[in-house]
Amino acid sequence: MHARRGTTASAWRAGLKLHEFIGGALRARPRRPETSENGTPRAARHLISLAKMLLSERGESSGERIAAELLAAYQSLDEPARASFFNLLVREFSPDPERVARAAEVYRQDHSPAALAHLLDVVEPPRQELFRRLNMAPNGMQTLVAMRERLLTALPANPQWAPVETDLDHLLYSWFNRGFLQLRRIDWRTPAIILEKLIEYEAVHEIQGWQDLRRRLEADRRCYAFFHPALRDEPIIFVEVALTRGMSARVQPLLQLDTPVLNPRRANCAIFYSITNCQEGLRGVPLGSFLIKKVAEDIGRELPHIRTYATISPVTGFREWLEETIPKHAALAGLVRQLAEAEWLRSKELGEAIHKELLPLCGYYLLNARYGRQPADPVARFHLRNGARLERINWPADTSAAGMERSFGLMVNYVYRLSDVERNHELYMKEFKIAASREIEHLAKQSLLARQAAALKPIPPSRQLAPG
Repeated sequence: MHARRGTTASAWRAGLKLHEFIGGALRARPRRPETSENGTPRAARHLISLAKMLLSERGESSGERIAAELLAAYQSLDEPARASFFNLLVREFSPDPERVARAAEVYRQDHSPAALAHLLDVVEPPRQELFRRLNMAPNGMQTLVAMRERLLTALPANPQWAPVETDLDHLLYSWFNRGFLQLRRIDWRTPAIILEKLIEYEAVHEIQGWQDLRRRLEADRRCYAFFHPALRDEPIIFVEVALTRGMSARVQPLLQLDTPVLNPRRANCAIFYSITNCQEGLRGVPLGSFLIKKVAEDIGRELPHIRTYATISPVTGFREWLEETIPKHAALAGLVRQLAEAEWLRSKELGEAIHKELLPLCGYYLLNARYGRQPADPVARFHLRNGARLERINWPADTSAAGMERSFGLMVNYVYRLSDVERNHELYMKEFKIAASREIEHLAKQSLLARQAAALKPIPPSRQLAPG
């Protein structure tokens, strides 16, 4: 017994010395540096090596394996390595200027299809083919959408990455065209994984849990979403619709849990009260216009007695525009003082005074404030481009904290008259002409800014009174 215990102790001490020796040797061995000689993180350089292997690979199965390895390595990058990776994508996967110049010269002298095909081939950045091959890997599409989202966020500080973002934008525009998108109606029987994402993504009117979501999916409500085959349970964009009697002037009754459920057969309006783009990486890809038209068609087939399709939409840029405009116009000083009163919304007298000036200013903003040649308000750009008509400004339409922050509680009805949509769309796209009701045009003319401009306008000589 004692001899065996002593042997075991000796063996243990010997093993400990061996362990300490190996550990010391490992600690003494120099660690592989995290960066290469030129300062580029090794992880980023490794990804570029994989990318070059992927582009040179001809076998489909081995190409998919390399693509999957590259995507996994990309997702594990820290921020400095990811930045280096994007820089290398710009530097090493852009078109060769000399090859482009030679191909352009050949095509200038020879307008043959072969010369044109060669020119197009050398002009296209190798990044695009890289992204196409990455898209073939499991979760490739999802990773590329997330990659563009990251690029869009970082572009202001890193404008040199614009070519990478442009390539992704070009490809995603093609991959998410309406021919690939699937429209699904979402109701209480929809799988929970999708319902949970509606609660997570809703960006216009926050969904306050499952009870709130259930009310939004009752018989007098509709919810539709576009899905892409490559993102099976991931909604791309969704719209919420309320079936109502008359065009809604306020959004709160559409959101309150205790609002009585209306029999859909008694409704005569379909009110689009929320449209949410779930994927920031698809910003700029035109999805919403297709969605509204498809939903209107689907509701029209189900409920042909519904004649009015309209929105109750926020005026997201109005408050910011007004605050930027105030210092330039002394005529707005009185309104500013009134808006600074904490209780103005609860005061009937003060509320009426503000209402008298605020609605006309909103009409002026929607019709006259511009972002280039287009309306300054992003929601207005969206609906007007889709062929809607600017119908009515409502106040107080959204008294939530978000509604007051966006536009002092103002909301707008855009009406989609299906017989006028194409004509309105064409006029907007060709001339940036805004289809608006006479009510809004009249409001805009009555605004403080319009009155001020009219007062400063010189009187034509033909209309001036003669002396004496």
